Amino acid sequence: MDKASAKINKNKTRRRLHSLIVLLLDIAILTLGACLGPAIRNGLGAYPVNGDFWLALLIWFPIYLVASILVFSFFKMYRFLWHYIGIRELFTIVTAISLSGVIFTAAAVIIAVVSGFASVFSMIAVCIVAYIFDMVFIIIMRFVPRMRDMVKVRTRADHSKVQNTMIIGAGGAASLIIQDMLNSENIRMKPCCIIDDNPGKQNRCYCGIPIVGGRNDIPRFAVKYDIKVIAFCIASISPTDKKEILEICTSTGCEVKVVPTLSQIVNNEVSVSKMQPVDILDLLGRSVIKQDLESVRAELQGKVVMITGGGGSIGSEICRQVAQFDIKRLIIVDIYENNAYSIQQELKRNCPELDLVTLIASVRDRERLEDIFDKYSPDIVYHAAAHKHVPLMEDSPNEAIKNNVFGTKNVAECADKYGVARFVMISTDKAVNPTNIMGASKRLCEMVVQNISRHSKTCFTAVRFGNVLGSNGSVIPLFKKQIAAGGPVTVTDPRIIRYFMTIPEAVSLVLQSGCSAKNGEIFILDMGEPVKIDDLARKLIRLSGFTPGVDMKIEYTGLRPGEKLYEELLMDEEGLTKTDNELIFIGKPIEIDEQQFEKTLDELYEACCHNSKDIIGLVEKAVPTYHPKRN
Repeated sequence: MDKASAKINKNKTRRRLHSLIVLLLDIAILTLGACLGPAIRNGLGAYPVNGDFWLALLIWFPIYLVASILVFSFFKMYRFLWHYIGIRELFTIVTAISLSGVIFTAAAVIIAVVSGFASVFSMIAVCIVAYIFDMVFIIIMRFVPRMRDMVKVRTRADHSKVQNTMIIGAGGAASLIIQDMLNSENIRMKPCCIIDDNPGKQNRCYCGIPIVGGRNDIPRFAVKYDIKVIAFCIASISPTDKKEILEICTSTGCEVKVVPTLSQIVNNEVSVSKMQPVDILDLLGRSVIKQDLESVRAELQGKVVMITGGGGSIGSEICRQVAQFDIKRLIIVDIYENNAYSIQQELKRNCPELDLVTLIASVRDRERLEDIFDKYSPDIVYHAAAHKHVPLMEDSPNEAIKNNVFGTKNVAECADKYGVARFVMISTDKAVNPTNIMGASKRLCEMVVQNISRHSKTCFTAVRFGNVLGSNGSVIPLFKKQIAAGGPVTVTDPRIIRYFMTIPEAVSLVLQSGCSAKNGEIFILDMGEPVKIDDLARKLIRLSGFTPGVDMKIEYTGLRPGEKLYEELLMDEEGLTKTDNELIFIGKPIEIDEQQFEKTLDELYEACCHNSKDIIGLVEKAVPTYHPKRN
């Protein structure tokens, strides 16, 4: 038996023992209640208690005890988690005891009438005393854990490190989070108030915590209760509502945390320790794009798939998604061994049946690529290997051309030579009217792929999209590191905007584009509405519990070499054609003078191999839309 199973069995045993103890305590209280009635009546002396009365009581008591326990069990009173007791549980207890009271009073009257051992009034009086006693002591017994929690909160309230916490949502997740705060000695968070938009819940208590108002009241009560942390405890909510509430939360300057996924709530795995900082995607206010990838499955099933740059942000996600489609073999090619090793180990863990080959190789090395294509005969190639950091490539333009342009040329020509069915190149919006060498190099890559596609049986295509959230070197991980270091957060220009999409979203669209491509097409992904980077930085700062410009400085550093204020996804010469997928469009290929282009590539190759200082000028000639920003 593994540790997880042992822990589950231990918890089950503990719960059963707890239920048994509560049952025995109920029996003790019911017995005392039954005995207390005659004792009080005898003490008052109104009616003498004789032997016949005790005989009637002896007949009635088993009925009273069994009926009460059955009613309590029917109302699931032995399944309650008494640390979580609230108004709803209290109402259940009162209902159960009242129902059992009606049953045993009716039984007492019947026994008194049929047997004649006792007067009806005497038996009713005993039942009333027993009912009151049971009601009081059964409720007290069940509220002891809850009262102990309240004492703990008051004890911890004086601790200087305790953080007053506001709970958003009065549902199941909130209950679990509140109880975790109350019960754990190590959690220095004190639930002070709850916010819920449901008017029927407001001005009431939930788990002993007052529900003070709706979303618009968040700023006012954050001040009133001196809130330091806001716990967002609504797992199922529309993206628009979530964005609106979280933006109100972040405007308070409090640290904001969110509950885990809905599946964790269903599995009762919710705790304060598992709460996460707000995902920036929540503040973009749109639903995660989900694609039906059955067409991709049909295309990839039983195929040998090769991914260059397979250890990078995009490449590794392609690996993860492709591995789900019953492919014959997955070949990962990457020059950086740490990334390659990381994705290799992840796939071995998560997809043990996958036939996986991980190779360290550079796309610049033509002979190495020839060997790989000859040995493994891939059916489909996703080419994600590239230098992508704009400022670094501005300082090393020859390396951008060597790796991006001639690396792509090597892989594409090998794909053509060895009969690959499909070749999909990952491009970027920076290839459109580029102002930096990285974007210009990717535009050249698109031109290389389109040029080779004219005389090849291989279906070549490129997929162009914008920034992806959380990719290596992207702005969000940078902002998070700067915030963690205490600032300042650096933004190049307050006007700069970018398109954003999550890595899984982008890759799912890449896979779908590749399956429906015809030769030489450039696919363009709909990236949604653009986002101001300055707004993004401010939201991240607020999410971390700071105030932009007050306790977390924002510095504007100016546009970096080659950087544009606005990225584009389409050149003027390209016309958009719709596809069956409303998020994927096709850009019309631009005509290229093939002979002149081949001659230009030869010149570029010679220049970059000799680290020419004139490489920028040569790229300008090769890419007419390239207009470098010269300082």
